[in-house]
Amino acid sequence: MKVHLVDGTYELFRQHFGQAARHEDPGPYAATIGVLSSTLQLMQEGATHIGVASDHVIESFRNDLWPGYKTSEGMPPELLRQTPVLEDALVAMGVTTWAMVELEADDALGSAAAVAAADDRVEQVIICTPDKDLGQCVVGQRVVQFDRRKGEVYDAEGVQAKFGVPPTSIPDYLALVGDSADGFPGLAGWGAKSAAAVLAVYGHLEDIPPAAGQWEVPGLRGAAKLSSTLQSQLDLAVLFRRIATVECDAPVGSVDDWLWTGPTERFEEVAATIGAPALAGRARRMASARTGGA
Repeated sequence: MKVHLVDGTYELFRQHFGQAARHEDPGPYAATIGVLSSTLQLMQEGATHIGVASDHVIESFRNDLWPGYKTSEGMPPELLRQTPVLEDALVAMGVTTWAMVELEADDALGSAAAVAAADDRVEQVIICTPDKDLGQCVVGQRVVQFDRRKGEVYDAEGVQAKFGVPPTSIPDYLALVGDSADGFPGLAGWGAKSAAAVLAVYGHLEDIPPAAGQWEVPGLRGAAKLSSTLQSQLDLAVLFRRIATVECDAPVGSVDDWLWTGPTERFEEVAATIGAPALAGRARRMASARTGGA
């Protein structure tokens, strides 16, 4: 079997700023309808065991670690209003849904990926998100990242090719270069090329020699200044790495829990309420086809 893990928050954004934005009057639940339809499409293409993670609230424990960490401030209110609606609709559709509060959707995805990877019955774990944070959860070709919008799959070699470092170094990489989407700046002077060059050799922050003269990184410019910045702000870099590290111990259940067996009886009412009654019939027909029904 293959396990599909979907970043529901990203999908909601993707639908809101994609399909829904192209309609003159998309309606209050257009993005939600888009995610539900997209999730059914994923299952129609063969997904059997599926879980969707969402940020029930944008803020998390990471906001206590760094005051500039991302918040819901500035987010479109029509998008924020749809988050609980989407979560409820997914549950009604029979899809395992992790609505995260203290932890984030990324943490649920990472935890589920770890659970699935440890199950010998699972052939492959597919994390459906382009979020670079999740690159750290990629393992060989067993746990991969799938950018559904671009149709691109990243295994461990793909992550290495994209960032210049292996998956295990992604938190260290983000600590140095920062992540504007998550609201932490990284260290001054450190860019993608310098971080990749140094981490490709040393792997992790604590393994980088304290003096630039000890670095064995051919062709690196400005090593002395980079080293000085890192040593003077090492505690900050370690903090940023902590923020960028995906938690992998969230309670997400087992692989068997994630098998989709069809919508609940409530889904017909939910689908009608959000203005997409056809989704209920589509879900029922798909479930019937899987069980050999008419």
